[in-house]
Amino acid sequence: MAANKIKITFLGTNGWYDTDTGNTICVLVETPKEYVVLDAGNGIYKLDRYIKKNKPIHLFLSHFHLDHIIGLHVLAKFKFRQGINIYVKKGFKNELKRFVSKKFTMPLGQLATRIKIFEISGPKMPVPFLEQALPLRHPVPCLGFRFNFGGKVISYVTDTGLCDNLFRLAEGADLLISECAFKVGQKISAWPHLDPKSAALMAKRAGAGKLVLVHFDADVYRTLAERKKAAKLARKIFRNTFAAEDGMSLEMGGR
Repeated sequence: MAANKIKITFLGTNGWYDTDTGNTICVLVETPKEYVVLDAGNGIYKLDRYIKKNKPIHLFLSHFHLDHIIGLHVLAKFKFRQGINIYVKKGFKNELKRFVSKKFTMPLGQLATRIKIFEISGPKMPVPFLEQALPLRHPVPCLGFRFNFGGKVISYVTDTGLCDNLFRLAEGADLLISECAFKVGQKISAWPHLDPKSAALMAKRAGAGKLVLVHFDADVYRTLAERKKAAKLARKIFRNTFAAEDGMSLEMGGR
């Protein structure tokens, strides 16, 4: 990878459960200085295929629904010398420890890879490249993230309905990675999510550069063709839209 390049690889792009279309949600961002992992669905098992350098690894968990953390069960297969730093919402450090424990899987303290857990709270971010971490509209506490890597902004928003914080996180982002769990016209008030139209309208209003749709509900989007149709609908509103698939990569140039 060129010295000023940022590479984004989609390891898992499903919401809810794994299917032939993909694993549950996990995205890897490689910058010249670090690896940043977004959520830990089952797609995270592929992480060691891509992490080959001894750069810091940072894992950000948006929330604790199982399709976003179930992949933590496979942390035991990794042997990363640099360890992994995991970031969670304030108050959820102990929840993470309870989940990755002997009751359910190999405990954090017995893993070959050293794990450190950090809570995100207040205006001070735990790492300099994280600009914002804001609550989204979901039935449980859920964070969206805004990262700035050498002047290139990547925003990641998943499991949410439309809300003011979405636009704050997405404003002017070079790359907006947004959930697309529903199809146009589908709504479940108790479980708010976005569809291609609402995601595209958000990207347009926020002035984003590129929109990539992820976290396709596995029971709603049963084929990759349906994802492509979603992207086609979104492009009528926001032209620079793409539907993610497992294994897809894209690169961004640094400034």
